[in-house]
Amino acid sequence: MSAPDQAATALPRRKATMGGFERYLTLWVALCILAGIGLGAVLPGLFRALGGLEVARVNIPVALLIWLMIVPMLLRVDFGAMAQVARHWRGIAVTLGVNWLVKPFSMALLGWLFIGGLFRPWLPEGQIDSYIAGLILLAAAPCTAMVFVWSRLTDGEPNFTLSQVALNDAIMVVAFAPVVGLLLGLSAITVPWDTLLLSVVLYIIVPVIAAQLWRRALLAQGGEPALQRVLQKLQPPSLLALLATLVLLFGFQGRQILDQPLVILLLAVPILIQVYLNAGLAYLLNRQCGSPHNVAGPSALIGASNFFELAVAAAISLFGFESGAALATVVGVLVEVPVMLSVVHLVMASRGWYERGAK
Repeated sequence: MSAPDQAATALPRRKATMGGFERYLTLWVALCILAGIGLGAVLPGLFRALGGLEVARVNIPVALLIWLMIVPMLLRVDFGAMAQVARHWRGIAVTLGVNWLVKPFSMALLGWLFIGGLFRPWLPEGQIDSYIAGLILLAAAPCTAMVFVWSRLTDGEPNFTLSQVALNDAIMVVAFAPVVGLLLGLSAITVPWDTLLLSVVLYIIVPVIAAQLWRRALLAQGGEPALQRVLQKLQPPSLLALLATLVLLFGFQGRQILDQPLVILLLAVPILIQVYLNAGLAYLLNRQCGSPHNVAGPSALIGASNFFELAVAAAISLFGFESGAALATVVGVLVEVPVMLSVVHLVMASRGWYERGAK
């Protein structure tokens, strides 16, 4: 996730804090919902014009906004940290297993169970498959930048967090499209492979390469201080891009939300279950493996959180602004901070229990 964290790449441990934006992310999202719905009702022609600015099914305004969010996030990631993987191999193995072998599949299962089954009578029938697709996209890639915030809040081992994030991002380049394609296929949802692969190129491969080239240039010119100065300057446009994207989405989704206000609550249910299920699984497996608490904490948070920026961009590219898939990914943004903070609280409150039982 691309919310700001100015010390994301700094290794020394210090007092854990959250910036005002991260702490009140749910509030900002709620305000964007209201603003988007209002503007969509007042200026429908403007939103239709913005939605029509497409090249090869890629919406240009959204692509630019997503880049403004993703590139600063990837600029923080040090792929050289993967050299440290062997130091924390147990925690790395647990987190990778949860991220890539459990989380996408558990979310698909929860989507089929709740959205395709239990909640079907209360949801618009024509959007059921699209909602499930959005949930799959949300869970198919692990969170990146916001993980550094969660790691600090759990007194996490910074070298483990750095190496885990770098490894996850490297895997995402090659695994995101196959995982999404498989699960959409299992859900009997037509997979537009050309658009999916284009989304991977636009929103993963190209930003990763651009960010890493820029990072190397900054470090070569002025070291870590130069990198941090650029990250600080990129913070405001990155936040504005996030908020603008949400306003656009809800400008298109406004009528559906007003007609079906229960939709957001119902979509949140499988997301909440998925977060607690995967966080708990990662935490318990680390305890069984004998990982220290400062590895198990960030492992649980990395195992549970989602790369929602990529999910939003892919949902819009694959299914459109007004799709249930786009709405489902935005619900993930809405619940992100309060849910993850509750996981932080559980991890820290259970520290004594964890350390008594770790082998």
